[in-house]
Amino acid sequence: MKRPLLLGIGWISLAAGGIGLFLPLLPTTPFLLLSAWCFSRSSERLHQWLLNNPRFGPVIRRWEEEGCMERRIKVRAILLVIASFSATTLLMPMPLHARLGLALLGLGVVYLLYRVPEPSVVSVPPLADEATADKPD
Repeated sequence: MKRPLLLGIGWISLAAGGIGLFLPLLPTTPFLLLSAWCFSRSSERLHQWLLNNPRFGPVIRRWEEEGCMERRIKVRAILLVIASFSATTLLMPMPLHARLGLALLGLGVVYLLYRVPEPSVVSVPPLADEATADKPD
């Protein structure tokens, strides 16, 4: 029962992420990360397929291995969340309490994305041969 449910959620979130590639107000990254999580617990073949995807694989792999997200991806996700929640809150007819709830949910998502660590830049020391190559004998 658990495996089919995770597969279904994985495929639905993958479809939502795919739609997000073409609709500017639908964030792609969170849906892809959810798909990867679901597939990692239900289908190793689908999980590897996502990890090996040339477009999405590096983002998912970095998240799974290091628990971080590049700044440009983070900023884009935050801007898209703000835009989509704002558009929904302002344009959809709904009662005031629903608008407030949606605004609070959007702020929570933005806060969580803001708190995601960014990869640290590590300088690589020169190899021993390179370090001594400049020294005269």
